[in-house]
Amino acid sequence: MGNSRARAPEDSTPVIVGAGQYMERDLPPRQARPPMGIAACAAESALKDTGCEDLLADLIDTLAVVRIFQDSRNRPRDDVSFGRAENPPRAVARRIGANPAHAIYGNIGGDTPQTLVNEVAQAIADGDIGVALLAGGEAIHTARAAMRAGVSLDWQEEDGGSLDDRGMGATLASRHELVHGIGIPVQTYPLFENAIRAGLGNSIEQHLDLMAGIMARFARTASANPFAFYGEPRKRAELASINASNRYICLPYPKLMNARDSVNQGAALVMTSVGKARELGIDPSSWVFLHGCAEAREKQLVSERVNYHASPAIRANAATALAMAGKTVADMDFIDLYSCFPSAVEVACAELGLKPDDARGLTVTGGLPFFGGPGNNYSMHAIAEMVFLLRAKPASCGLVTATGGFLSKHATGIYSTSPFPGRWKLPSSAADQAAIDAMVSPEFTEQPSGSATVETYTVCFKRGAPDKGIVIGRQCADGRRFVANTPADETALARLVAEDQMGRSGTVSATPQGNVFVPA
Repeated sequence: MGNSRARAPEDSTPVIVGAGQYMERDLPPRQARPPMGIAACAAESALKDTGCEDLLADLIDTLAVVRIFQDSRNRPRDDVSFGRAENPPRAVARRIGANPAHAIYGNIGGDTPQTLVNEVAQAIADGDIGVALLAGGEAIHTARAAMRAGVSLDWQEEDGGSLDDRGMGATLASRHELVHGIGIPVQTYPLFENAIRAGLGNSIEQHLDLMAGIMARFARTASANPFAFYGEPRKRAELASINASNRYICLPYPKLMNARDSVNQGAALVMTSVGKARELGIDPSSWVFLHGCAEAREKQLVSERVNYHASPAIRANAATALAMAGKTVADMDFIDLYSCFPSAVEVACAELGLKPDDARGLTVTGGLPFFGGPGNNYSMHAIAEMVFLLRAKPASCGLVTATGGFLSKHATGIYSTSPFPGRWKLPSSAADQAAIDAMVSPEFTEQPSGSATVETYTVCFKRGAPDKGIVIGRQCADGRRFVANTPADETALARLVAEDQMGRSGTVSATPQGNVFVPA
């Protein structure tokens, strides 16, 4: 296999030839850029990185933008006081002097950057795309600062031309789940974390220390990254301490272990074929190849999952991507695991066979809690950072995992400067997906009653005080799964925090306001 990998790549082989990032901080809101202005700055950096930016803008035939935070909520488009770009890809194109034939606006999910890379790579291999620019940008920090200061901004942009708007994507939470607080990331990932904690036999205090050990290494990486928005170094003891500046958000996560999205960050990639890169005279030593990639989804709703401590979709799509690359996890020199919350990292480690303290590190950026969580676009930064690391160590390999929803949608990319051999072809995910969909999940009921036990849970806090308990449980009589809330009185909530609720028995009942679980 080693000799075959040394062959010259075919002209149709897709390749990343440019990568760029941009971060903006400490500007007054009226001087700061809107989201597409930030994306365009990243795009200009990526074009400059190719070495032939003067030629490339005119050659871009496809421009894809990752969906911004403002457009990722189910509410009318006019319900944002500052306005927005009505055609985001063409707002970026206008700024960089491009006029692409195809403008794509991706759907919701942190997996979107990697899935767009996969899609564009296949279209390049098929000859349907000549030069593509992928970009994303967020100005959430500016928006929130303006709202706090009572400053009015005009972010409305009207750009004509075609638009392939992919929309919101699949619904990942049911109305019944949302009524009980499941389907909001900050309240849902803690449910996975407590299930992981129970599987390890850890107390909450022991698990806080374990999570803090993982996250301290992420913070260390972020502290050395000039594009990190929250780059302060954080010690393990600091991350594990619960206090006014690191209060609980949802048990067992204190503030500093949550993705932080109040950022102004953008990232972009330029992709083309080997033949076009040669024609443009782009230095082959800067080319980065997508050696393997794949995508898979979990069962759609959280209440449908087989369990809450594993991810069959991460395991399956990563295996497919590695098989396409002819590599194993041990062959990877650099790794970036999607890190919105510690549970996302821990589950990925378990499925990939990685140790949380792997000497290679588990992030190249610093992760969403410390580098920053720019909406759906974080993994574009991870891929851009990977490009620079791989160039600095020729023939090395890097792995990027990207996750959307609530551990719902997953994509993996394997990258290297080593040429990709043979004809590039996106692998089919049909068999992986069929196997996941065929897994047997517990039967679910929206009208539970009687004796029950806690399968997993979290306690949501408000201004540092417990405010709501969320339970996923099982009826004792038939094992059917349900979701519920706990009584909201102060004494009951204090007990939820003081005592471990995993496996706790109690009673559940359905009310017009929602299901209620009362611990014994």
